[in-house]
Amino acid sequence: MNNYTEYIGYLASLLVLVSFLMKNMTYLRLVNTLGCLVFIAYGALLPSIPIIITNAAIVLINSFYLLKIRKKTSLF
Repeated sequence: MNNYTEYIGYLASLLVLVSFLMKNMTYLRLVNTLGCLVFIAYGALLPSIPIIITNAAIVLINSFYLLKIRKKTSLF
């Protein structure tokens, strides 16, 4: 495994971990989604289908709830 691949995995882990420290649900989901997207890139570099599938599913779930939050706070 290339050294940069490992660093991408560490970055993804750090983003997901930091997301759970947030009190604001919108920011939590945004940072968690970013972490999951980095995990998808990490999974593609390995290659590891389970990492890609799991994190893609979490991105979809986070996106659903972010859209729900957006609709709830939107005036239109």
